Amino acid sequence: MTSFPRPSPCRPSAAPEPRKTLREHILHSLPAYTGPYQVGFLEIELPAADPRPFAPHIKRNNEFALKLDTVLFAVYYPADLEAKTGTAGRTRPPWLPRPRPSTCRGYAKFLNIPHWPVTAYMAATTMFTKLPAYRNARISQRWPDEAGHDTGRGSGSGSGSGSGTHQVSDAETLVEQEDEDEDVNDKPRFPVVIFSHGLGGSRTLYSSICGELASYGLVVVAMEHRDGSGARTFVNKAGKSQDLESDDVDKTATPPKNEEKTPQRRQKDAEAKPYYKIDYLFPKDNAQDTSPRNPNGVDKELRGAQIDMRLAEIEEAFRALDLINSGKGSEVRRDNLRKPGNVGSSSMGLEDIEWENWVGRLDLENITIMGHSFGGATAVQALRSGKLPWITQGVLLDPWGPATPECTEQRSVHKPVLSVGSEAFMHWAENYDCVKKVCDEARAAGTLSWMMTIRGSTHLSQTDFAILYPNWMSLLMKTIVNPERAISLTVHSALEFLKLTLPRAQTRFARAWADEQLLSRANPVAKVESDYRPDDKWVAARLKIPNEFSMRLRGVLGWGRWSNGLVSHDVRDEIWCHQSPDKDAVERYKEESWSGWRVGTAGE
Repeated sequence: MTSFPRPSPCRPSAAPEPRKTLREHILHSLPAYTGPYQVGFLEIELPAADPRPFAPHIKRNNEFALKLDTVLFAVYYPADLEAKTGTAGRTRPPWLPRPRPSTCRGYAKFLNIPHWPVTAYMAATTMFTKLPAYRNARISQRWPDEAGHDTGRGSGSGSGSGSGTHQVSDAETLVEQEDEDEDVNDKPRFPVVIFSHGLGGSRTLYSSICGELASYGLVVVAMEHRDGSGARTFVNKAGKSQDLESDDVDKTATPPKNEEKTPQRRQKDAEAKPYYKIDYLFPKDNAQDTSPRNPNGVDKELRGAQIDMRLAEIEEAFRALDLINSGKGSEVRRDNLRKPGNVGSSSMGLEDIEWENWVGRLDLENITIMGHSFGGATAVQALRSGKLPWITQGVLLDPWGPATPECTEQRSVHKPVLSVGSEAFMHWAENYDCVKKVCDEARAAGTLSWMMTIRGSTHLSQTDFAILYPNWMSLLMKTIVNPERAISLTVHSALEFLKLTLPRAQTRFARAWADEQLLSRANPVAKVESDYRPDDKWVAARLKIPNEFSMRLRGVLGWGRWSNGLVSHDVRDEIWCHQSPDKDAVERYKEESWSGWRVGTAGE
């Protein structure tokens, strides 16, 4: 595996890095996060408050294909490791979800290839890779500037490749003056992000983005959707809703193939099943509906139903967060199905967590929705939905535009939105037009919208696959950008966006955020280059590298700059901007939103 030098963080100090295991030194590993906080990790699976099927007419083997029994998600959050209770905060979760061999087989089925080479290769590379986060660690009690992190306040300095000087506006100066009267010992109330994965994804596949955001002071809830969009996921029995369960289960004992199942036997089996698995759900008679060249287009019926179920899962996750935030964390621990003895669980479950430290620590009035690919389409509908008023802005990562339901007069994006896409998807004209329409919706509603592209990136550049398998990404997808730099540009763009759109109460976190001014200096380009546009056969899937052999040879011999990928772009040319608000619109939005905050808090 080629070792790509890491871009320097944009701030001079970061939390101590986790110690790598011996296997991680030998095999593939994930880089440590660069923010001022260490990162904690929780896994939660809860029975759904309202278990039900979605699109009941969509069935497989005469059973509901989409059914909500439980909700599963991981929480990445700012943590303090000095205070430990029992074994909390001492172990690191695996990157590959348990049970790991079965998860590998799920990926093989998703890719439609024999499972044994996939399992063998992942076992030899990432089967034992761990997240640079700590399971059940204590949620941080400190603000970032109290965690030994230099915010650069007053110095106006930044470091690292491409970092920009932190510009302090008049509004931020006013905030700092107001903060002088605040209790310096108050505990931070963390902004919340809900992350929706793409096809084949999971709660850990985007850990590089989720954990990095958490290291800067955000609580990130990474969903694992059970709508048939993941490669493989496991649903633990909640003790109810057996009529929704599927026959496609893993059993401890399998009856002979020639044995007929009577209704009584089926009922007995249902009562004995501890869990069932959900694999990727291919559309009937249109298995490749994700392909730009598919003449049948997207299966709107199935994808629309999946998005509806995903939004319901997000509501269920919000309910759990509200319980934790309101002092009922012990109820979440009691009902949690990811506990010892259940499938996919760690030996720790949710033990040794000091739930009282979570009370009132989450900002649940201003939640950001973020999603990649099909998760980006999910995020669009979450921004349109009137049932999720607590979602106040959204970040779309290379969204799958054709899968997004059509905009209606009653359902349009009217909240700030940032789209950060890949160059591979940018060359897909239909997808580009769909994403632009979404950004135009926000602009027409009088709010802020940005549409940007990371040059040299491909669709998986915003996943952990790009970090763990950079050579395969470069050889097969023709990815040109440094994979870690692509993640950094994604995270820093999102942080700058949140700095502009979150309420004034959260700006104290923003003082410690990396600030490369990726949005503030972005001017829409009149024309983008097409040097790396692939042939129509490979549109959206990969890029084209002219003179590829000589380019790679220069990199191997040290003539090229591997630290910047195969092609070196100037810092100001790393991102193409297709749409952005002008500075007056940004300042007007901040003044109106912060004025609204001051009015709203004046009577408290």
